[in-house]
Amino acid sequence: MAKVSDDDVERVRALIAGIPSGRVCTYGDIAAAAGLSSPRIVGWILRTDSGGLPWHRVINAAGRASTHKSDRQLELLRAEGVLAEDGRVPLREYRHNL
Repeated sequence: MAKVSDDDVERVRALIAGIPSGRVCTYGDIAAAAGLSSPRIVGWILRTDSGGLPWHRVINAAGRASTHKSDRQLELLRAEGVLAEDGRVPLREYRHNL
């Protein structure tokens, strides 16, 4: 993985914090907006520094929850009005444009 700076972490955190309730972004959306080389960097940042962030609003490119807490993630999204179909969030309907 590419070296991740404190500025990278803060950009990612700010982008995730800015996802409104009832909307989602993909790891790739966040990576592109933050100028990062890989969506995996976003995943790494969330795994190591997600305190206070709406982490549940970040999903994979297929529209699926991709954490070990996928049931909890879908539950939190459902509480915000984001309805998954067979475990997949319809990105055309719920994707937030950064």
